[in-house]
Amino acid sequence: MKVKKLIALGLCAAMVSSMTVSPVLASEDAAAEETTEDAAAEETTEDAAAEEETTEDAAAEEETTEDAAAEEETTEDAADAEDPTAQFDGLTANEAYEFPMIVKSFQSTYWDAAQEGMKMAAEELGVTYTPQGPNSESDIADQVNMVNTAISANPVGLGLAACDTSSVLDALQECADKGIPVVTFDTGIADAPEGSVVCEVATDNVQAGSVAAEHMYEAIKDVIANAEGQVIIGEVNQDATALNIQQRGGGFIDKMIELIQADGKTVAVTGNEFYVNAAQGADATEADADVVIQVAVPAQTTVELCSTEAQAILSQENCIAIFGSNQTAAEGVLAANANLNVLGSDPANGDVVGVGFDAGSIIKAAVQDGTFIGAVTQSPLMMGYYAIYALTAAANGQELQDVPTDGYWYDATNMEDEDIAPNLYD
Repeated sequence: MKVKKLIALGLCAAMVSSMTVSPVLASEDAAAEETTEDAAAEETTEDAAAEEETTEDAAAEEETTEDAAAEEETTEDAADAEDPTAQFDGLTANEAYEFPMIVKSFQSTYWDAAQEGMKMAAEELGVTYTPQGPNSESDIADQVNMVNTAISANPVGLGLAACDTSSVLDALQECADKGIPVVTFDTGIADAPEGSVVCEVATDNVQAGSVAAEHMYEAIKDVIANAEGQVIIGEVNQDATALNIQQRGGGFIDKMIELIQADGKTVAVTGNEFYVNAAQGADATEADADVVIQVAVPAQTTVELCSTEAQAILSQENCIAIFGSNQTAAEGVLAANANLNVLGSDPANGDVVGVGFDAGSIIKAAVQDGTFIGAVTQSPLMMGYYAIYALTAAANGQELQDVPTDGYWYDATNMEDEDIAPNLYD
């Protein structure tokens, strides 16, 4: 009896136990299943998020790559814009062109260097050229006749360094009418008829004149600051008709005015009417100015006449500095000094500070021995070189942009530098 009762109780306990446990297990299974589903859903969400993130990363990476490419392209475009010689990359002549090249004269080694550049370019491109020029840069009528004769032969292009920019305007109009492209080199022509000049290859002459003024002022600023009376700075320009000389002389004057006034002194500009009228910012009369910039232009462009003008300036006791704005003028200043012996590199002890322009053996020797404190050089060789390249491109029908070149300061300390020495022609 007791055994049966115990078995019955055991069976009841088992039934109760099974009834109690089953729902719990079912609940746990459901929960587990739900957890699995949630995990799956969560995994799907994570996958989607990861996929979206990957897509976004890819898009960002693609956008970055595109931006980088665009930036690189912009940089390349900017570089091309900054380097106008890039327009000649890969240039070849469509034909064996022949170009008349009219220079200002053959009286200075400057033009010899320009012809060397022409020769280099012509050999590279398989074209030829014929250099022509008057005996002197003052022989304006002779040069105009040469230009007209060249045009009458209907060349495929014409290179021109004008002695007097206003005298060649009719000839340029004829070039425009005939479809003869003109490349000006060494000096531009501001009033050239539309469609005549297709490219200008020239020094940035305002910049070059400014460079001369900056270096001169550094040498004389203490003399100006401590002067008890008026002092004179001279400038000799070989002419007032060629645009390059006008811009260079004006660049020197305007920069010098700016520097002097920045140190609290007043300035007047006297002498040649063109340069006086073109000067920017002079703030005093000749009688009242602390500094007078005297500008001289000879009747003709010869060393001898430039020397006469320079001597008149250097003979004044209160002259502290002088600038000769091209090879002819600078050699004229040196010729004047041969009689006066006032130039030197020690302004504190009374030396007159001389600054030249261009190169040549006479000017280079003066820089080396301290007669000139320095000079500014152009690169006539590269101007002649790129003038032939520009004419070839124009004859091929290519549209062109101007090719400006800088002026470089040189003195006894840097004449052998690799970026200076090639421009110091003899």
